[in-house]
Amino acid sequence: MNKKEIFGLTIEKLQELFVQYGMKKFRAKQVYQWLYEKAVFDFAQMHNISKTDIAVLQENFTVLPEQIKILREQDSSDGLTSKLLLEFPDGNSVETVLMHHDYGYSVCVSSQVGCDMHCAFCASGINGCIRNLSTAEIIAQMYLFNNRLRTHNASVSRVVVMGSGEPMLNYDNVMGALDFLHREDTCNMSYRNMTVSTCGIIPGIARMQNDARPVSLAISLHAVKNELRTSLMPVNKGYNYLDVIAAAEKYAVKSGRQVTYEYILLKNINDSTEDAELLSNCLRFKHAAVNLIPANPVIEKGFERPAQAAVEKFLRVLQKNRINATVRKEMGKDIDAACGQLRAKFAEEQKRAYENNGNK
Repeated sequence: MNKKEIFGLTIEKLQELFVQYGMKKFRAKQVYQWLYEKAVFDFAQMHNISKTDIAVLQENFTVLPEQIKILREQDSSDGLTSKLLLEFPDGNSVETVLMHHDYGYSVCVSSQVGCDMHCAFCASGINGCIRNLSTAEIIAQMYLFNNRLRTHNASVSRVVVMGSGEPMLNYDNVMGALDFLHREDTCNMSYRNMTVSTCGIIPGIARMQNDARPVSLAISLHAVKNELRTSLMPVNKGYNYLDVIAAAEKYAVKSGRQVTYEYILLKNINDSTEDAELLSNCLRFKHAAVNLIPANPVIEKGFERPAQAAVEKFLRVLQKNRINATVRKEMGKDIDAACGQLRAKFAEEQKRAYENNGNK
């Protein structure tokens, strides 16, 4: 007998489903509260539900977070960052990261298994994109951390769709997840506490503009020389960075939300004073902020991190030109902080183990 997955269903759909299985309608509200207010996913721990109905639930339904395996877990030495490598029931895996800030907890979630953007400096796309994540799989990444934070009487207050994958290529499921987290009967999270990051898929930016959610938009820019950006980010061939900036500015004006431009600093590649001046020229008079990211080296990619002096010099040029810019506060540098690193490392270890066993 195939069990039905209920995680991510609205209260209305859950009520309809439970009635079909002979339970009272109010049971759906109780289960819903356990799942999304208390982050409890084991039916046996839902103490205000009768043993008879628990048996019905266990026999007929599954709750996705209970089905997810944690393949690897890493905690930073400062205790502020936790990274999980999660395996879904179909065997595919993604990374998700919890960060503890002075304003609360944020989670960086993945939107796809792998990535097809093939950015030269990123580990997420080493093996390409396998599939999109469902709305429930995106939501579950956050709720696994909410389950852990229960003991601290805390919960996640911000979500960033900036993990593995290109969110605009899984637009409906990503926005479905954000809408679900926004509901008053789940997390009641403000859209203003949500960020979607894109390599520059202009049709997706246009959809965000038309849909009119006040979600923060982040653009992975990383270079403002055409040939250089194309070599770093092949997506530039289809969506030129100048057109991306123009689309993002339209979104900023329509939404009233300042756009963040992510700029990874790669030693002797895009970290010169000239690069800083060109970046300033592109963003001058725009509703923009720049987030400078000194590269976390990815062994497979061969890029190096600039010296601190070079980072500070780049920042000073932007500030001189009145561009709102900061250097990203580093979190999790000691735990494979760059997107996709943990998953790539685990896959390589599995491959070596398989090859070694095959040679015996």
